[in-house]
Amino acid sequence: MSSSFSPFSANRRQALAAALALAGSAASLPSWAQKNDKVFRIGHQKGWLSLLKARGTLEKRLAPLGISVTWTEFNAGPVQLEALNVGSIDFGDVGEAPPIFAQAAGAPLVYAGATVPRPGVEAVVVPKDSPIRSVADLKGKRVAYNKGSNVQYFLVKLLEKHGLKYSDVQSVFLAPPDARAAFEKGAVDAWVIWDPFLAAAQKTLDARLLADAKGVVNNRAYYFTSRDFATRHTDVLRIAIEEINTIEQWISKNKAAAAVELSNVLGLDKSITELFLSRVAYGAAPVTRDILAEQQSIADTFFDLKLIPRKLNLLHAAPVDL
Repeated sequence: MSSSFSPFSANRRQALAAALALAGSAASLPSWAQKNDKVFRIGHQKGWLSLLKARGTLEKRLAPLGISVTWTEFNAGPVQLEALNVGSIDFGDVGEAPPIFAQAAGAPLVYAGATVPRPGVEAVVVPKDSPIRSVADLKGKRVAYNKGSNVQYFLVKLLEKHGLKYSDVQSVFLAPPDARAAFEKGAVDAWVIWDPFLAAAQKTLDARLLADAKGVVNNRAYYFTSRDFATRHTDVLRIAIEEINTIEQWISKNKAAAAVELSNVLGLDKSITELFLSRVAYGAAPVTRDILAEQQSIADTFFDLKLIPRKLNLLHAAPVDL
């Protein structure tokens, strides 16, 4: 559930066009809906929120407040962030890196919630018969990953931990589908990727896990909103985070059933979603100052790498107390 929001990405223009198109459709709504007073507009990727949508429990919780819910599915976090920026949605889910680029571009987002750390769901993989046996062996090698994503931050910190510099590897910037193809053809030596792409590579390409993010970075997922919505609807956001946490706890206790449900949502074999869910840590809660400090570290790293044009101070990005 992560993707790049880099200004250098060709996909950003498509994301903006999609968000503007959504904004255009929103303009035909009645004025009360455009002001978000009675409609909670959720953007989501295929995943946890898809399961929450299917259950309808959030709608039941919000009905006594006179709030209805609409759902819009997006193929990546950056498109959701563009939709928030043009006022088309009120809430969405995203990995840890895309918000940094959105905030560097001036988006009015705040963090409404965060998951517990999930370092087990991102890793460096190599072909099964690769001579690469340690992180140190990556020196001089071609490493594929999505530019400006959570795994780029993970790679920087992983190399540092093993005494290497970021410039010691040959970075090959590829989106997950293209990176998978390059990995399968042997055009790259290693691939830094997250689940469920990671689990799919292990199950279908027999990829060997070289190192995951445990002990390197936390890798959380985030739920975002706008400052305006956070100020006016803390009750709605609090209920949303509670319901997300409820679905996460259900998954943690019903992994077999959740793997079937998630395989249908993602269109993946159940063995892949089972592997994915086996290494997820579960739980969601409002964002704290300590969690924002983690985002600040990512922002500082991306500024040093010249991926964002200015330094950020993310302490203002916390929502009002939920």
